[in-house]
Amino acid sequence: MQRGGTNVTFPAPMTTAIEHVSDTARWVALYRAMESERSDALFRDPYARRLAGERGERILASMRKGQAWAWPMIVRTAVMDELILRAIERDGADTVLNLAAGLDTRPYRLPLKATLRWVEVDFPDVIAYKQEQLAGERPACALEQVGIDLTDVAGRRALFGQIGAAPRRVLVVSEGLLIYLNPEQVAALAADLAVPRSFRWWLIDLGSPRLLKMMEKTWGRAVAAGNAPFRFAPAEGTRFFEPHGWREAEYRSMWEESLRLKRTMRGAWLWGLIGRLYPKAKREQFRRMSGIVLLQRV
Repeated sequence: MQRGGTNVTFPAPMTTAIEHVSDTARWVALYRAMESERSDALFRDPYARRLAGERGERILASMRKGQAWAWPMIVRTAVMDELILRAIERDGADTVLNLAAGLDTRPYRLPLKATLRWVEVDFPDVIAYKQEQLAGERPACALEQVGIDLTDVAGRRALFGQIGAAPRRVLVVSEGLLIYLNPEQVAALAADLAVPRSFRWWLIDLGSPRLLKMMEKTWGRAVAAGNAPFRFAPAEGTRFFEPHGWREAEYRSMWEESLRLKRTMRGAWLWGLIGRLYPKAKREQFRRMSGIVLLQRV
């Protein structure tokens, strides 16, 4: 599923602005680099700074509160690492299909079995850039990379059918993708992913309308200028996916996980104290403002 406007050559001109949704991959990679360089890092990504490049640093420097809002991206990465490894080790997932993989390096940095099949899908120029930057590096598992535009419905259905035809247990991952799509696009993608019976789980990140408004105030103008506006934050939360073949199996609150992992916002203790004064329903609404969700086939 396309995350913005028309495709461009990924190594974009050296400006400070986001010019295409693919530029957000550099931004997120730089957050991973920042975390990796801490003495108490939650994860180590030795490739992140190389992939982010100078352009990633320029983009982050131009973003309002760019450094201060690193924590949700870092928490998201760490929690998804945990859930991916658990799905493989405990639940027997033997294939990972990473949609809009961007500059993710999990096949290289996670302790994965050589027999695991990992398929990355993104724009052809993103795949080419990553292959160039990681030339000579060896992934831990059997890595395949597919360069297609996921708005090509026939193309993506053919890909899903080909992967789903094998007698496998597939975990689909779409980190940082859905927020750039409209509800109709998300529904269509969900329905297509529900067709192959071997697609057992779908790992996503999901925000609420309240979170979307907050993000629009900080980064909304910057991403919209790159034809990548924030769009998807369903008021019904994970229930949105049920008519399209998926139900919530597990919800990890970004706020709770940030406290657990000790990567949270400044003044978190004060917000926690204030939160105790709210009624239970309001606290639950706050808890689900942003989260990492493991969906399972209905």
